[in-house]
Amino acid sequence: MTEKKKLNHLIEGKANGQKFFALLIDPDKVHDRASLQRLINVAIENEVDFFFVGGSLIVSDFLSSCISDIKSATDIPIILFPGNNQYIDLQSDAILYLSLISGRNPDLLIGQHVLSAPILKRSKMEVWPTGYMLIDGGNKTSVSYMSNTNPIPHDKSDIAVSTAIAGELLGLQLIYMDAGSGADKMISEKMIASVKRAIDIPLIIGGGINSVAKAKNAWKSGADVVVVGNAIEQNSQLLIEMTEAKILLNQQLQRMQ
Repeated sequence: MTEKKKLNHLIEGKANGQKFFALLIDPDKVHDRASLQRLINVAIENEVDFFFVGGSLIVSDFLSSCISDIKSATDIPIILFPGNNQYIDLQSDAILYLSLISGRNPDLLIGQHVLSAPILKRSKMEVWPTGYMLIDGGNKTSVSYMSNTNPIPHDKSDIAVSTAIAGELLGLQLIYMDAGSGADKMISEKMIASVKRAIDIPLIIGGGINSVAKAKNAWKSGADVVVVGNAIEQNSQLLIEMTEAKILLNQQLQRMQ
C-alpha cells in the first residue's frame, strides 16, 4: 500500500485551517472530450485542489478516457468517487473508499469493499477510508435510489453528529456528507457546524451547492472540502467564482492566525 501523501496533505491543510475545493466530474454528464478539456483548462487556471471523478451510476464507457485526459493535462490529484466496485480505474491517484454509514445496506457498508480490496491492495492508488453520509436535500437523488437507503433528515443534526462520530471511532479518516447531485437544497449550516465541532477528521460537503454564497457558507460553517459538480457543468463561470472565494477565504484565515 502506498504512503498516503495526498491524504496527508489534506489532513495537514485542515489542521492549519486551509479550505479546499473539489470539482466533481461525472463521466456520464460530460458531453464530449472537447467540453471536458475546456473544463479541465478552467480548473487548472483557477487552482482547483482535487478532481473527484465518478458517480452513483455510470452507463457510458467514458470513465477511463476521462481520467486519462485529466491526468495528461495536469498533476492535480484525481480522486475516484465510485458508485460500486465496477467503477475502479487504477489510473487515479486515490479512491474515496466509501462506507455508507448513514444507511443500513450491508453491501455498501462492507460488501463492495470485500470485492474491491484485493485489487486496491495491489494498486499504487492511495485508499482514503471515508464515512459517506447521505443528507436529505429536498428531492429523491440517484445515490439514495441506487443505494437503497434513506438519507438523514435535513433537520436532524443530532443524528448526523452521532453518525459522524461513530465513523471516526471506527477508524475512518474522512467524513463526506452529501445531499446528492442536483439536490434542491444544500446541507444546513447548522448540521455542518455541529458535525465539524464533533469530529477531528476532515469534513467534505457536497450536493446542492449551486452558488458562490452557498460554497462560502459551507466553508465558514466548517467544511474542509467543498465539492461541486452539477452546477459547474451547467455554468463553468461558477468554478472561477468559487475558487476565487476559496482563495480569499484562505487568505483571511491566514491573517487571523
